This record gives sequence, C-alpha cells and structure tokens, in this order.
Amino acid sequence: MGGVISTDDPKWIEPFSGLSEVQFARLVALLRRRGGDVQRGRPWGLPLEDRVLVATNWRTNLTLRQIAPLFGVSKSAADRILDHLAPLPATSPARRPRKDTVYIVDGTLVPTRDRSIAASSKNYRYSTNLQVVIDANSHFVVAIGTPLPGSRNDCRAFAESRVDRACRGAPVIADGGYQGTGLLIAHRRQHGQTHLSPQQEAENAVHRRARARVEHALSRLKNWKILREDRAPVDQRPTLARSVNELNLEDARKRLVIHPTNRFTPQLRHSDSRPRSGSQRQRARQYA
Repeated sequence: MGGVISTDDPKWIEPFSGLSEVQFARLVALLRRRGGDVQRGRPWGLPLEDRVLVATNWRTNLTLRQIAPLFGVSKSAADRILDHLAPLPATSPARRPRKDTVYIVDGTLVPTRDRSIAASSKNYRYSTNLQVVIDANSHFVVAIGTPLPGSRNDCRAFAESRVDRACRGAPVIADGGYQGTGLLIAHRRQHGQTHLSPQQEAENAVHRRARARVEHALSRLKNWKILREDRAPVDQRPTLARSVNELNLEDARKRLVIHPTNRFTPQLRHSDSRPRSGSQRQRARQYA
C-alpha cells in the first residue's frame, strides 16, 4: 500500500512538523544520533525521515487511524513508530543557571481526555495543569513540570510538578497565584492600604512586561495542537510535552534576537514577603 505523504516531497515537512527543511534535517540527524535508526524486531517499512515525520505530527494532532493511510502503513506500524521515536527529541534537564540568569514561571491548562489525571478546570474542560519555566533573556523553555490535575493551584503545582528543582540558584518571577512559594511577585495592597506607592506601581509595570514573555512562550507551545487536546496516556505525557518543546526550540532559534535593551530585572518583593538577601538584590541590579 503506497502512501500519499513522504519527505521526498518537501512541501509536507512544514505542515506536519512545523519546521523548515534545514531544521527538519537537523532533527533527523539528532534522532539518528540518539538511536532513532536502530532496528529491533520487525524491519521498518519507512525510511527514518518519513518515520520522524510520522512521530512529529503533533502540530496536526491526527489520530493513528488518520496517519497510517497517509504514509501507507498499518495502524500498528504507526503506533510502533510513535513509541520508538516520540520520546527521543525530549529536552534534556536544565543545567545549573548562570549567575545572571532570571527565570519566569507560569502554568497553563491542557485539555486532556485521560480522566485519571485531568480535572474539571476554569476553562470548563477536563484539563491538566502544566508548569512551564522560561529563561527571561532567551525566552527559551528550560523546564516543563509533570502534569497535575487542572484544579490544582499554581502555588502547589510549582513544587509538586518538580519544576522548582530547575529553578534553584536563580531568582524566579511569577504572578500572584504563587504566593507563599518564595518567588518574585508584584506588589499588592496590604490590609488597610488604599493604593500603592508610585514606586510600587512602576515596579508592577516592569513586572507585567516581564511576565508577558512567559505568556508568549506558552502561546508558541500551544501552536502544537497536541497541547490543545491531549490524547496521550498519562505515563507518556511528560515526555511528550518535552519533545514538543524541543521542536518548538528548533522553530524559535531562527527568531531569537537578544538585545541589551531587552534585559530587565524588576525590584520586586518575594511572595512570602520576606526581605530579599543582599546577593539577590545585587544580582537584580546587574541584570538591569
């Protein structure tokens, strides 16, 4: 049975993988180094390039019954390809941050069909809470947490999803949903306080501009339809999210321009209202 889609015709690469021909070739080389061309059991019915295209269909989020006839293979063969190749692009854990690194964290809801982990959420769908940490300079996603029920508050999900481990040793900016976690949040009016001071209002404005970066990163991740309606089993979901992030990084590297005026450090308070240490204040000044 012949398929209608193949990498021999480059026009199919971008609609399925979201990558250009050069980026796709780089991804194929990466998966080949990570063992993507290793044959175990039955021989593969497709070359590695076509198998990578099958495994990276997350932008379209087609079902196996839809993918198989498009590539001229059976449903079980497409399932074997996904099981073998899908985990390989997963992003490696973040390294120890540099001295001038500042992170931004936020959570997003991913509609999920698996009711064993999903919960009814504020988007009126059964969803999971996915915690995402980005680098404030590069805008790259450096850590993605384990999905939790969508009804879980961000202040709890930050620690339970284990993204807090990737943030150790660097200041982390967050919104008001992370109170009590020790992160940098905007100033809020205290009991009996009618309004914020002009300095606090100015710092909150800087904070809002900073947090816009993580919102943009989340919107780019959700360009992949698999993160708008997740059908993956619960045990595959963390690896899937990190693999999608690797493809998103490939797409983002061509657009990355870091300009000195694009750096910031807001002088904000920690979410537990404790005074910041001298080293943290010094780091914030250097990052400005």
